[in-house]
Amino acid sequence: MVDMNKRLANENGLAKTIAEIIEPVIEDAGYQLVRVRIIGDEDGLTVQIMAENLSDGTLGVDDCAKISRAISPVLEVEDPIANEYRLEVSSPGMSRPLVRPIDFDRNAGMEAKVELANMIDGRKRFRGKLEGFDVEENEIRIFVEVEGFSEPQLIGLDFNNIEEARLVITDALLNAGKKAQKARAKNNVKDGETND
Repeated sequence: MVDMNKRLANENGLAKTIAEIIEPVIEDAGYQLVRVRIIGDEDGLTVQIMAENLSDGTLGVDDCAKISRAISPVLEVEDPIANEYRLEVSSPGMSRPLVRPIDFDRNAGMEAKVELANMIDGRKRFRGKLEGFDVEENEIRIFVEVEGFSEPQLIGLDFNNIEEARLVITDALLNAGKKAQKARAKNNVKDGETND
């Protein structure tokens, strides 16, 4: 059975090492690691950590600070980075990377770009509307333009062959984001928080 929350980890080198160190710490704090990126060179490295809340996929400023406080001491002890670096923790944002099978289900109906590691029928890049994730076949399902057809065709792409996948900002995605933001604000008011 496919673990819908298992992350497709595409990091390598130093980013992979850091991901392996911090992922359990982030999960213990109640979040999920989305991605680790290293930017810069020996003169000035930035370690970008992208994470999200386990429950709803969001990440606020306070959450970023909590994750940073949790992983900083672990990175100091493990010391995978020889030089000084800057740590950035952020949310996936609107055009978020899709890194777990559940991401494809949660975003069914939204437009996505998918790049494969290995070509299929001479193509590595696909763009279209997500239908979701097929657990039986371990593949994402996406409607894409196919030569010879007037309507987009539903195809399956092997999850393990995905190099990178991300949402495309469209009106539908912006509207879904607004609805989610309103729902979160309503829940925060119910929980006694204010939006001051």
